[in-house]
Amino acid sequence: MARPRKPLLSRSRIVEAAGALVDAEGLEAVSTRRLAAALGVSGPSLYNHFRTKDEILDAVADAVSARVDLSMFEAGDGRGWRIALRDWAHSYRSALSDHPNIVPVLARGPGRRPAGLRVADAVFGSMTAAGWPPAQATRIGALMRYFILGSAVGSFAGGFVDDETAYDPSDYPHLGQAHLLAERRREVDEGAFETGLAALLDGLAIQYEALRETA
Repeated sequence: MARPRKPLLSRSRIVEAAGALVDAEGLEAVSTRRLAAALGVSGPSLYNHFRTKDEILDAVADAVSARVDLSMFEAGDGRGWRIALRDWAHSYRSALSDHPNIVPVLARGPGRRPAGLRVADAVFGSMTAAGWPPAQATRIGALMRYFILGSAVGSFAGGFVDDETAYDPSDYPHLGQAHLLAERRREVDEGAFETGLAALLDGLAIQYEALRETA
């Protein structure tokens, strides 16, 4: 009997395998040897699709960016700039929360990555269309990325151990309940994100009204 044919190697298969490695073990786990083994191919065959490991990681990062909803920035959507930023922030954070290990690559900026550039273009275009000056629209896009990416890098609540003896009140008089944070990780971290997002948008709304008054 003829041997079953192996699926043809493709960029999408490589990106999928690399993304699974990043999710499971982190960025350092990605190598041509590991990927070739996971895909059942020889290492050199990967170079027909990607020249370097960094190119593979860029593609993984862009695949995550492609999952972010941008519909709120489309002309005629009607949500307004503030609600659009809020809904985009939620979608972006949701995509990152599923793949936190790729955040350091995304934090480098979009570079030449198509999906990442579409995100930047959509945000900037929507803000300028809403009346923000181009320079301020650029800063808003940067500010939102800093906040969203930072929220996905790690867990504040998860940074505390669940041992109540770890935080001696004689040393840390205000951390008597800190050992409870770890078990409330999701509640604390999501609450912090919502609090920060509301504060950012409230501050931008004040600036926006000031711009309108001086226009």
